[in-house]
Amino acid sequence: VAAAAGADAAAFRLAHLNDARAIAVIQAAVKASNWQTRPSATQVNAGNVTRGRGISYVRYNNAITYVATVAEVEVNRTTGQILVTKVFVAHDCGQIVNPDGVINQVEGGVIQTVSRTLMEEVQWNGSTVSSVDWATYPILRFPETPRVQTVLIDRPGQPSWGAGEQTPTTVPAAIANAFFDATGVRLRTIPFTPDSVKVALSGAERKAA
Repeated sequence: VAAAAGADAAAFRLAHLNDARAIAVIQAAVKASNWQTRPSATQVNAGNVTRGRGISYVRYNNAITYVATVAEVEVNRTTGQILVTKVFVAHDCGQIVNPDGVINQVEGGVIQTVSRTLMEEVQWNGSTVSSVDWATYPILRFPETPRVQTVLIDRPGQPSWGAGEQTPTTVPAAIANAFFDATGVRLRTIPFTPDSVKVALSGAERKAA
């Protein structure tokens, strides 16, 4: 919707929120990531490797923890590989009892979900599961792991909410939005494997032609 309106993705969200804590997490993620205000997909690089950034926001179950996430990606048009280079997470789960524990939950959730978003897919041959090992069911490896920066927003005196499941809900959307910013093409189905990326890019090229 922000792209259709020609609006910056972060500014568009802020303009349509009136919850102070929602606004605070988005502003914190924007600040941490040094977000540059502009509409998405307006600086698409025509080269083989193109870069983009995307933002996502959630209030978990519309009732508890607030999370805003910014992802930065590199897309290789030839191989179809998406490399998530940096992830910035602003996190408000109320009063924080153990900050180190919350950071561990956030960082672990980001890394696991980047893996699930880009490559984890159960393969099925019609009668049995064929993805039975780390070759046929690959996961993220150390060179592919993004740098994660977490900003904790402590709310002393407020109820303490969960910190485990919330961040992962923002990661696929942030990556998808970053891919769109980098390429001008939308990905709608996870995982964003190299094959699916190449199909999406080639489809966009055919439409443009």
